[in-house]
Amino acid sequence: MHVDSKTVLTLQEVMFRTKLRKSVRIHSKTLYNQGLFILDVAQAPWGCATWPAYWLAGFTWPDDGEIDIIENVHSNLSNQVAWHTDPGCWLTTPGNFTGIVGSTNCDGYVNYNKGCGIVDQSIASFGPTFNEKGGGVYVMKWDDMSIDVWFFYRSAIPRNILDGLPDPSAWPLPSASLSNVGCNIRKYFKNLMLIFDTTLCGDWAGTSYSVVGCPGSCEEKVMDPHSFENATWSINYLKVYNKTVINTSYLEANAGRVQLAVLSRVSIGIAFLIFLALSF
Repeated sequence: MHVDSKTVLTLQEVMFRTKLRKSVRIHSKTLYNQGLFILDVAQAPWGCATWPAYWLAGFTWPDDGEIDIIENVHSNLSNQVAWHTDPGCWLTTPGNFTGIVGSTNCDGYVNYNKGCGIVDQSIASFGPTFNEKGGGVYVMKWDDMSIDVWFFYRSAIPRNILDGLPDPSAWPLPSASLSNVGCNIRKYFKNLMLIFDTTLCGDWAGTSYSVVGCPGSCEEKVMDPHSFENATWSINYLKVYNKTVINTSYLEANAGRVQLAVLSRVSIGIAFLIFLALSF
């Protein structure tokens, strides 16, 4: 999934929107209500004027909620996780996460729709260094208790993910987490589609363009196709696991106990079964 890096545009075309540079936006047909979302990214977009995101949103914004799993602008090095909701949802601190807290009010109607957010402390979770190291795996666990996001370097992906038996209880603390202590997860997040996109300029990349030291103006950057040679999404896989209770009551008593013991290594008698594999 690549931004057009061949077409030359004039400044007039860009300023007056008479000709646009082709970019990327795709979304799932399925709407989700909770699950375990595992994305293996080989390469993600970066560069001046780019604003890439891997996120979830519904048809009614912000009533259905928004979860930004991968997002930042330009050539920044650290990923930012964010949530946007109706009024009444708050990010509580301190929490069970390792990232750096920004805004704590998730209300999409205030603070210029900044939402509530947490920045990953890793300087290889976004941008050029992320790609140089071969990307990595982003995981989002969404249930009634919290919405958690993990980032794993390529060399640090948990074995249970590689084996297809993901077990969040065996992982370190997530880099970001929105707890039901300050936000009713079931109330504020529902019926969300998965989205990949790369915005050029826009509200974030456009307004922050000069601040980060990018040359010229954002519109001038969009003119040059060579500016977007690194604006590519390369996805190895996306898996969504659905939480399903395993009923073993029909089994012979001893066999049932064995089955539950095995499943407990996955998530205390709850198995995450694969639900989707990149079917957009």
